[in-house]
Amino acid sequence: MLTIHADSRGRALAVEGEWIVAAASLEELAVTHPHARVRRWPGILTPGLLNPHGTELLEEAYHPDPREADELGTEPLTGDALTALALDDARWGASARRGVQRMLAHGTVAAACAPLTNRAVRDAVRRTGLGVVGRLGRPAGTPSLDPYASGLPVEFQPERERGSAARFAVFDVRDEAELAARGAGTCVATVVAGRLVYRRR
Repeated sequence: MLTIHADSRGRALAVEGEWIVAAASLEELAVTHPHARVRRWPGILTPGLLNPHGTELLEEAYHPDPREADELGTEPLTGDALTALALDDARWGASARRGVQRMLAHGTVAAACAPLTNRAVRDAVRRTGLGVVGRLGRPAGTPSLDPYASGLPVEFQPERERGSAARFAVFDVRDEAELAARGAGTCVATVVAGRLVYRRR
């Protein structure tokens, strides 16, 4: 079913399957696609963020299960705390899935990674649909689920247009300046491969 995603500024994308079939104003798309389902989101529609620290957040950190919060807390574990866990493949895969979900909740639709060497992590990430782009070396900055907190210039994916992959995010802010000030925790929706993979409740 064709779905139109529109933001508070009236900008909209028409999505069918995994692809964007049109990008225009909501007014225009409502006329050209009168039978489409319409999702109206507060804030601004963007192409979605690229997190530069994919390897660090997915293969060099453990994202605790909520049931482990009393023992391990809720923040990613790294360094000695990670080593002490002696994770098996099942826990690595589950951690990667939770890590990706937390990225999606911050409007991230792609992560920059060195080749992932942990097969459980690699397979888990592939199944989520998160985009993975290659990189050379280790980036500067501080690994963070919120790219605005990394200390590096924030990168968005290319603008979405007709024929683009349906991969984008919506942030509940007035404009890009407010997004930079408040950060990616303002994300209200993330779409990957045409699927609504995150929606703030």
